[in-house]
Amino acid sequence: MLCLLKLIVIPMFLGDSWGLTDMAVSLPKLRVHVGDSAFMGCVIQSTKGKHVDKVDWIFSKGEHAKNEYVLYYYSNYSVPKGRFQNRSHLVGDILQNDGSLLLQNVEEADQGTYTCEIRFKSESLVFKKSMELLILPEEPKELTVLVGGSIKMGCFFQSTEEKHVTKVDWVFSSGEHAKEEAVLRYDLSMRSGYSQSQGRFQNRVNLVGDISHNDGSIMLQSVKESDQGVYTCHICLGKLESRKTIVLRVIQEESQMSISPTPLPKTDRPMILDGNQLVMIVGILCATLLLLPVLILIVKKTQWNKRSVNSMSSLKNLESKEKSNPEKHVYSSISTQEVMGQEPSGQSEATYMTMHPVWPSLPKASSMALSSVRSK
Repeated sequence: MLCLLKLIVIPMFLGDSWGLTDMAVSLPKLRVHVGDSAFMGCVIQSTKGKHVDKVDWIFSKGEHAKNEYVLYYYSNYSVPKGRFQNRSHLVGDILQNDGSLLLQNVEEADQGTYTCEIRFKSESLVFKKSMELLILPEEPKELTVLVGGSIKMGCFFQSTEEKHVTKVDWVFSSGEHAKEEAVLRYDLSMRSGYSQSQGRFQNRVNLVGDISHNDGSIMLQSVKESDQGVYTCHICLGKLESRKTIVLRVIQEESQMSISPTPLPKTDRPMILDGNQLVMIVGILCATLLLLPVLILIVKKTQWNKRSVNSMSSLKNLESKEKSNPEKHVYSSISTQEVMGQEPSGQSEATYMTMHPVWPSLPKASSMALSSVRSK
């Protein structure tokens, strides 16, 4: 009986939300940007000689919302569930009664309440701890800066526990297969938190994040064109590590109006037409089919008229040519005097006209013969 009383009273003195049921206290809040990682601690103190038998992580969006399993641990197996399957990891040391959870690549739909339930072997009691996860808008994964300017690149690792950043590494790569270059390194184990910029970034990179709040952000100054590329941050809380990648684009001042800071992603979704557009397209097709025979008749009639005009023009040209070259004839007169009886001397002679066609280019002999005939 005394042992049972201790198990009930001890959680009340732990200053946390442990107990048989959720206590009416404000839940610890964890604010995380979309795409970042969140560490949610779940550690039980003062349980000497007890061994964890089962750990359940449950997610709820609200008071009346249906609960979802995030992950459960049983018989030395950790099993992520549902949409959390590839993003949730049990990172606590079970032998130390630590069932802490690491949630990576946080999404907007992950906002809500997370409850950790731990059961010990040969115990019927369930120890619970709840916390609220608040999702902040995603920070840009692509940044644009002018040559000679400065740019801040963020790197966070949020935790509900009093865990502090132990190491921050920033590396740079100019391309997909290019060799990585060290940009900045912070290591708590060296000279009580020693940070140093490396290589060609020396004296141009500073650690500006608040390490006590798990912020490993840096500031890059006097940016050069060669600084364009991919920057990767590795931030550690002890043995836990979170990774973030940022693409930096460097532009000249005169070209800043023509280059957008964050290019829109391309989509291959097909274009969908609404009702009005479909009606217009069908109407155009119908009108085209109806007018097509009329257009064909007009074209044929035009061609026939053109041929008729050409024929009339050819006929007129022929007539004009005939008129301009008429057939030439030579008319000659022959005087013949016949005495029929005795006619008065004053009567005039009768004249007869004989027509002889003149052919072009008659031979000279024929011309002479004709002349002799005329003389006779």
